[in-house]
Amino acid sequence: MRLCVPIPCFFGKMDFAEAIKLVGKLGFDAAETYNWKGLDLDAVRSACEESGVELISMCTTEFRMTDPAYRKDWLAGLKESCAAANKVGAKKLITQVGNDTGAPAAEQHAAIAETLKQARPILEDSGVTIMIEPLNTYVNHPGYYLWSSIEGFEIIREVDHPLVKVVYDIYHQQVMEGNIIPNVTKNLDCIAHLHSAGHPGRNELWFGENDYKVIFDAIDKAGYKGCCGLEYRPLLDPVESLKKAKELYGN
Repeated sequence: MRLCVPIPCFFGKMDFAEAIKLVGKLGFDAAETYNWKGLDLDAVRSACEESGVELISMCTTEFRMTDPAYRKDWLAGLKESCAAANKVGAKKLITQVGNDTGAPAAEQHAAIAETLKQARPILEDSGVTIMIEPLNTYVNHPGYYLWSSIEGFEIIREVDHPLVKVVYDIYHQQVMEGNIIPNVTKNLDCIAHLHSAGHPGRNELWFGENDYKVIFDAIDKAGYKGCCGLEYRPLLDPVESLKKAKELYGN
């Protein structure tokens, strides 16, 4: 498993291209970001090529998938975001699905699945993987629809396309479900990326209740070959925090 550095979590005030270079100097070969608008995509791609750091993922510009009224907007945002991903060299995009609209859960579930089905031609043209993200509703995202990773996996299997996957956030799912190792290792066919943070607090992995060494070892043994983003708010100095994370969990 490769550790991935979400730039906004650690170096949000730094020039993005320079932050990529710093990530490389710290010994990491993967990074990610969220809002890509406002970035100099050519400069970021050059920084990645110079430093040997792969920009793993960015986010789509639109997140409302639970309401079919916004489907055209989401698809248009996906197309724009796929073009940006191709320009910068990112192979994955993360999308949220939107808040619970109050409609029956089955209707919102179906709306998400249908939107993803209609996204398939855009994804095939770009070669970009879209990843839906289950989030916790107890602490960070009250009102969000997709809190269950199990439902996320169900949606992925319904859509049944190699470019449609889940980003499994261990922190969010510890809040909502627990049962981390079985839920990940039994559903690797649906997972394209991982996120991690310590719970409670969403800080360094080693300050929380999860033993990430055990979790990562089990996921590695199950055959996962992707990345895990260190998506936490560092209590330590950001550089020192990343050094410690690499010491504890890096390969």
